[in-house]
Amino acid sequence: MISQLDLFDGVKLAEPEPTTTVRLGQKTVQIPLRKKRREATNRLMEILEELEGKDIYIGSYDAGGRHFWLDNLKLPRLQLEWHPVRLRNDQSYIPSVIVLWGSRSASVRIFTDYLVAVREQEYQGYWHYLLDFRNGFWQSPIDNYRSHYACLTITRFKD
Repeated sequence: MISQLDLFDGVKLAEPEPTTTVRLGQKTVQIPLRKKRREATNRLMEILEELEGKDIYIGSYDAGGRHFWLDNLKLPRLQLEWHPVRLRNDQSYIPSVIVLWGSRSASVRIFTDYLVAVREQEYQGYWHYLLDFRNGFWQSPIDNYRSHYACLTITRFKD
């Protein structure tokens, strides 16, 4: 009987990070959305934890600012909810849905699957937090049921 040495005994193999293929004409690009999504979601979670219990205003618009879905919707006494439920010590946690609750059952759901950036902007003493969602290019979106670009604004006015 011949015994063979197992080279990979006890070695954990990592899966490659999934990429999204975007085509524009004859050019094809593979974008690793998970890394950008993880960075943006972690920053968003930090911001939302600071804003919890305070009054915020939500606004959103489509590509180029040509269409508003919401404009300064007030969510008083903000409460947060994460789905799936967050484990306390899990550093790799990325929620798929973040629910922002206000008083009188007002709520806004943020789907983080195409979140790529979180920007901050101060204007005359109040803060805008701009969440950028990308869905490929105008001519070839990744998901045909969503806009190719959308921005959600969270505004915190002075106390």
